[in-house]
Amino acid sequence: MATNKPPTQKTRKLYNKSDIPDNIVLKQNDMLQKCAELESVLPDFLRDYFIYLKNSIALSSRVAYLSDLLFFCNYMVHSSDLSSAETPKQITEDEFTRLIAKDINIFLGDYCTRYIMETENADYIMENHSRSLARKRSSLSVLFKFLYREEKMEKNLSDGLNPIKLPKPQPDAIKRLEIEEVAKMLDAVENATGLTDKEIQYWEKTKRRDKAILVLFTTYGLRVSEMNQLNLSSINYAREEFKIYRKRGKEVNMPLNRSAIAVIRDYIDNERPICNDADDPLFLSLQGKRMTIRTIRELVKKYTSIAMETPRNKGYSPHKLRATAASSLIQYGFSIYDVQNLLDHDNVTTTQLYAAHKKNAKRDVINQYELLDEFNKNEKK
Repeated sequence: MATNKPPTQKTRKLYNKSDIPDNIVLKQNDMLQKCAELESVLPDFLRDYFIYLKNSIALSSRVAYLSDLLFFCNYMVHSSDLSSAETPKQITEDEFTRLIAKDINIFLGDYCTRYIMETENADYIMENHSRSLARKRSSLSVLFKFLYREEKMEKNLSDGLNPIKLPKPQPDAIKRLEIEEVAKMLDAVENATGLTDKEIQYWEKTKRRDKAILVLFTTYGLRVSEMNQLNLSSINYAREEFKIYRKRGKEVNMPLNRSAIAVIRDYIDNERPICNDADDPLFLSLQGKRMTIRTIRELVKKYTSIAMETPRNKGYSPHKLRATAASSLIQYGFSIYDVQNLLDHDNVTTTQLYAAHKKNAKRDVINQYELLDEFNKNEKK
């Protein structure tokens, strides 16, 4: 008698002939699969738009744009009278091209600001601030510009969208550690200062790893994804540099200074556990696996909270250590253009925010400009 056997799961194997590390390729593949999943539940008439995104923007941005589009399509189906479809997939081209700017403004200005997300266990009240709304507006604007250019729509709806005012970045509001607080943070990871008894149990096994991570964050201003992706093969001691992969797949070699080499070697030689990952992650969990981004975030939050003498949940994120690196480098006298290059800021105006945040900057300027002294000099001439 024949029996129905469940289909066997195929093992996923990577055949990588490029110079890009396996973990980076696998992450890119995960994002590609996410894009494919999103496209599969979106209307078929947008296929040309999917191809346009594939060839014009970064992979991470593509995921974000498609996610925003699916969110809008769900709104059309379930929370408005803009479509008679039952699912986003069933939205017709005619329904989409009948949209007017007012429909989008209501979506952004009314619905998106606060809505309910239902799950099996609870209903969540979701509230978006201006930055989140601006991203959704940007995602839809790209779509409408494309449809107008392709003559699918008679008007470019993006021209009629209401502006979303973003708060102007204030240098004094930038969250970062002061240099004295960086010293406290490193003392905590070096000597267990401020740790609870339970935290000390883990610290005994991870203090060298944690110190290396914090030193790299505050020296180079790495993004948390860049730290997560570091491998043993990323480090080249002979050339005193290490390789990272930045946004949009940019491959960058970063110079190693003595401090970075010392903490990395101390961790590798004296603490790093046996690796259970197929690739060669630099920073490992106690289970011998690549540290997750979440674990790195929690590590940073713990030590920054000690430095600032705040509760653990008030500690800073890795991005605040990126701000710390930028401000500290400028405070030590490095050019904003050199800091921009090191941190990979797209625009120097971003770096200038950290320059404006230089501690005691106003006092330094005034102390170096004594008006009466200058006046007396001119009088004596």
